[in-house]
Amino acid sequence: MANSRKMPTFAPVQWNEGLRESSSFHIFRIRRMINKETVKALVEEWLKKGDYFLVDIIFGADDRIVIEIDHADGVWIEDCADLSRFLQEQLGDELGEFELEVGSAGIGQPFKVTQQYINHIGDEVEVIDAEGKKVQGKLKEVNGRDFTVTVQEKQTVEGKKRPVMVSVDKPFSMDAVKSVKYLLAFK
Repeated sequence: MANSRKMPTFAPVQWNEGLRESSSFHIFRIRRMINKETVKALVEEWLKKGDYFLVDIIFGADDRIVIEIDHADGVWIEDCADLSRFLQEQLGDELGEFELEVGSAGIGQPFKVTQQYINHIGDEVEVIDAEGKKVQGKLKEVNGRDFTVTVQEKQTVEGKKRPVMVSVDKPFSMDAVKSVKYLLAFK
């Protein structure tokens, strides 16, 4: 098994006249290792029942498994608890010493998957481009790994004495920006 780890168990040997001294030998128990692919497959199985989608699975060095899910209408605590119970039932003893944490991706956190971009079309976002420049505007469209943000810029318009604010569409690629996140609007 590629994902197995042998755990030694030491068993004492009883004195036997044929043996000169007491010794021990190793009995190896094979225990399946929990891994990201196994957890991801189970999460995706659970996700089929609703409109939730997987954002990320993080295996922390502190023996924590953090699963982030999202939904166009937000994440309900009951669904996080249901997913957590489902994973505990499916993984059983394999979960072992891992601490399982299921939650939402978090408002104000950078987008990680395309579906988050799609869910925020029409919303105000902040883009930090490859050079570190911040751009704020309305997420207009998403096409594959590309997206467009409409920003307000001052431009000189013929016939006007002063620059005026105009809407400008700025194209970006998800692969060429440092981060994109939803901007909370308090009105």
